[in-house]
Amino acid sequence: MGRHFTLEEAERLLPRVQEELRQAMILRAEYGKTEAEIEAILRRVALVGGSVVNHQHVVRLQSRRDALGARLKEVIQGIHEYGCLVKDLEIGLIDFPTLFRGEEVYLCWRMGEEGIQFWHRVEEGYRGRKKIDAEFLTHHRGDPAH
Repeated sequence: MGRHFTLEEAERLLPRVQEELRQAMILRAEYGKTEAEIEAILRRVALVGGSVVNHQHVVRLQSRRDALGARLKEVIQGIHEYGCLVKDLEIGLIDFPTLFRGEEVYLCWRMGEEGIQFWHRVEEGYRGRKKIDAEFLTHHRGDPAH
């Protein structure tokens, strides 16, 4: 069983998570650009039937892609170690598990939002987000203090 946050705990953690998420989003974009460049070279080779390729350049690109992928995996793992979940790197979406009336639900935050303002049930996802209201605040809880 994973960690459950109160809204206050998730808000306190948010600045660290936000910085790591920003780093993951940059790494993802760089990985995508590098992968696209490799694919473009491979398409040219396939279309031309074996055109001359700068093998050192391709090897450097593949090494860069692999290093970016490994670093991205590390950053995402670091975010998960806090107890929150990376849901979408394209838009910068993070969920913090919490309990609402005894049911596991997620506090939901998206890059660019001022604090955590939404929650949703596990099966609903981002489209099912609801505004955090007084009822939610009264009936949600995190894990007991250790």
